[in-house]
Amino acid sequence: MPGAVIVGTQWGDEGKGRFTDYLAKESSMVVRYQGGHNAGHTIVVDGEVFKLQLVPSGILYPWVTPVIGNGVVVDPAVLFEELDMLEGRGVDTRLLRVSGNAHLIMPYHQELDRVTERYLGKNKLGTTKRGIGPTYADKALRVGLRVQDLLDPKIFREKLDLVLREKNGVLAKVYNRLPLSAKDLTEQYLAYVPRLAPMIDDTVHLVHDALDAGQWVLFEGAQATYLDLDHGTYPFVTSSNPIAGGVCTGAGVGPRAIERIIGVVKAYTTRVGSGPFPTELHEGDAVGDLLVERGAEFGTNTNRRRRAGWLDAVMIKHAMKLNSCSEIAITKLDVLSPLAELQICVAYEGEDGTRYEHVPYHQSVLHKVRPIYETMPGWQCDIDHVEHLEDLPPAARDYVRRIQELAGVPVTFVGVGPGREQTVVLPRAA
Repeated sequence: MPGAVIVGTQWGDEGKGRFTDYLAKESSMVVRYQGGHNAGHTIVVDGEVFKLQLVPSGILYPWVTPVIGNGVVVDPAVLFEELDMLEGRGVDTRLLRVSGNAHLIMPYHQELDRVTERYLGKNKLGTTKRGIGPTYADKALRVGLRVQDLLDPKIFREKLDLVLREKNGVLAKVYNRLPLSAKDLTEQYLAYVPRLAPMIDDTVHLVHDALDAGQWVLFEGAQATYLDLDHGTYPFVTSSNPIAGGVCTGAGVGPRAIERIIGVVKAYTTRVGSGPFPTELHEGDAVGDLLVERGAEFGTNTNRRRRAGWLDAVMIKHAMKLNSCSEIAITKLDVLSPLAELQICVAYEGEDGTRYEHVPYHQSVLHKVRPIYETMPGWQCDIDHVEHLEDLPPAARDYVRRIQELAGVPVTFVGVGPGREQTVVLPRAA
């Protein structure tokens, strides 16, 4: 079946949105399968910048049906703000569909997120404090409220009353916060229904109709491989499964529905928040600061400065296996252009001298490894105008080939700038 997944292979912020947007022009549907408004996608079209949080990247094409799948957690107020922004800039949003099984982010989730992070102090996880984790926790506890609950006021109020008994007890007795009013929350959320109801749909059925008709369907996540709840650098991860396998549960399709899995690799590495980062170039390092400045490495939603470092091929190789990637899309190659010398981490060395060519599963080992680098020459010229691989400087082509060799997966796209048109397309293997 003609399904394709766009998946980040690092800690997010690889530029997944621009490739989803690029590939969406040949698709009928773009499905967001996990996450909330804690991660954004930035898309540049003809110099115009669009910053998306919940709405799938395909929204900019009038023939694409954007779908928010059941694996996503939704704050209706944030969704409406984003739709208002898009409509104010001339984008038609009427095709957007939202799964009735998606879970609602509630004010008590956001309050618990804030107080928990404060309580953890120096051990905080670095969440965006937008209630994403507590919402997923309630989903697992089976006390979450879903989008479809809004369509039945009686059920919504009954479920809310039940969950507030526990939430208000925790907020008041543990964190000394004022309890929340079920009446006020009910009025607030039911006021969203007139606008939200036309968007609510059986998105699993919609997706399968498109796949059965032989139409390309793109699946996009919000975060990336090493923020995956099961396979990332736990506990410094998100609350859901961004890896390609997460599509099956987050959008309701089986593995055989997926034909292409495109792993997005930033030409260097960044991450936001706490957690291990073997190739990090700390703030104040000249190269690290250059990567942040040239790459505009600040969070789409939070504007937090991202931590930056050299490309970690050990991570990339492992991500290729976790996602069974069929191809690679490289982003931000142009950011490296001023550098005379580049480094790629090809292995780690542990405290005891052990060489690791795979990501160590034990967190204590990963936190203390030393990166082993391979040095390559830079190209020191602008490449943002390049349209074909053969027009890249030889050193840039060598860098692309080396990523491909180390990952063991062919490169099919290279981003040489932020614009939709600044994409070098390589032939796909048959």
